[in-house]
Amino acid sequence: MTAAGGDGTVDTGEARVRWFEPAPVKGIWRHEFALYKRYWRSQSFASMVEPTFMLLAFGYGFGALVAAVRGFSYLDFVATGVVGTAALFTSVFPAMFNTYIRRTYQHFYDAMLAAPVDVHELVTGEALWIAAKSSVYSCTPLLVGMLFGLDPSAGMLLVPVIVFCTALGFGLFGMWTSSVVPSLNSFDYVITGVVTPLMLVAGTFFPVEALPEWVRGVGLLNPLYHCVELVRHAVFGLRPLADLGHLAALLVFAALMWVIAVRGMRKRLVD
Repeated sequence: MTAAGGDGTVDTGEARVRWFEPAPVKGIWRHEFALYKRYWRSQSFASMVEPTFMLLAFGYGFGALVAAVRGFSYLDFVATGVVGTAALFTSVFPAMFNTYIRRTYQHFYDAMLAAPVDVHELVTGEALWIAAKSSVYSCTPLLVGMLFGLDPSAGMLLVPVIVFCTALGFGLFGMWTSSVVPSLNSFDYVITGVVTPLMLVAGTFFPVEALPEWVRGVGLLNPLYHCVELVRHAVFGLRPLADLGHLAALLVFAALMWVIAVRGMRKRLVD
């Protein structure tokens, strides 16, 4: 049944479908939360204990040899830096392995696409869930650091937002990677050739300025470097102009990764 509207348009009685619907994303989150309730203990243990051990090992190990960096105690320097490492690990690894397994072995995404869900909505929902979890888990190093003398500050409230933006980009990167590798074993190339170097040249354990000039240039392009700098500024004192630049770099990285992740997943699932 149709009816003419006052503006001359025709109402067919059907709801207009928009390019991006929030309902599929909500459905993905409900599904992820149902799964999370089953394995939250093991995942929380790994996501929170690993960066804690890293903080204690480097903070006290090298801290015995290095008194201060950039005017901060080495333990405080590492505590803020490991937040970035935790954001990387808790986003890129779940995105790579979970996405590949669900697509290749479980055919989970095929079932989702049989419902009124498009690939870009699927990718967005999964990436937002990964980023949300990471923004919680990655605050653990700061909590541990405060137990060992890191002074709390109001800027720490911004850290979950910073981590969310970072984890969103790396989660999308992991999803894109899962769409181009031929097998699970191929992730070794990504972990060794991309993830590890990103961690090492992000200013986590030592200032990027200490690196050779050509490596320093690569480090400045590293999204994880911008995350680490933002976290340190949030904890020790914001620098508005510089921080806007760091935030813009993270948002551009996330936007770029969203585009290529959607294209990669669409090619695997639809084309």
